[in-house]
Amino acid sequence: MFITFTFYIQMGKTYLGEFEELMLTMVGILKEEAYGNAIVQEVKEQLDRKLNLSAVHVTLYRLEDKGLVKSHMGGATSERGGRRKRYFELTSSGISVLQVLQEQRLKLWKLMPELKIARS
Repeated sequence: MFITFTFYIQMGKTYLGEFEELMLTMVGILKEEAYGNAIVQEVKEQLDRKLNLSAVHVTLYRLEDKGLVKSHMGGATSERGGRRKRYFELTSSGISVLQVLQEQRLKLWKLMPELKIARS
């Protein structure tokens, strides 16, 4: 069973769904290595969840339209047949959204004392 949260950003009246939150979080985790395939691989490794690369790209572009990430093109490489990668990074708004989401999640988890957060 999955619980999906939608985050409402008051200033721009923007909604952030679960997959958008995941993509925003992955961009923050991967930092300068945040591009489509790297995000797919990291989610697979960390969460054992398979993602569609096209869905990742569409979501990243939507986050860019919302001002939460920005992108730039990297240099062409021979291993990619001369194609360039589009890299994504968090904007200050994206960082703020992640901080608010973290605060909200922690607040909710504290309301369930019988489910202690285990540290590994």
